[in-house]
Amino acid sequence: MSADAIWFKSSHSNGDGGACLEVSPSFPAVVPVRDSKLADSPTLLFRRAEWASLIAAVKPESPR
Repeated sequence: MSADAIWFKSSHSNGDGGACLEVSPSFPAVVPVRDSKLADSPTLLFRRAEWASLIAAVKPESPR
């Protein structure tokens, strides 16, 4: 992945070494995703529409 990537960790991450992902909005066509604990780990690339579908599928519904 490009050294130009800026990575963001979930606001739900508490820094205790738990299982967290980082994503980078640095690229217009894809959303790179990596393990936050292993910055040099392989990066998964999702098309923006695929990433949006994944987030919609796993995001909890708002209480009514």
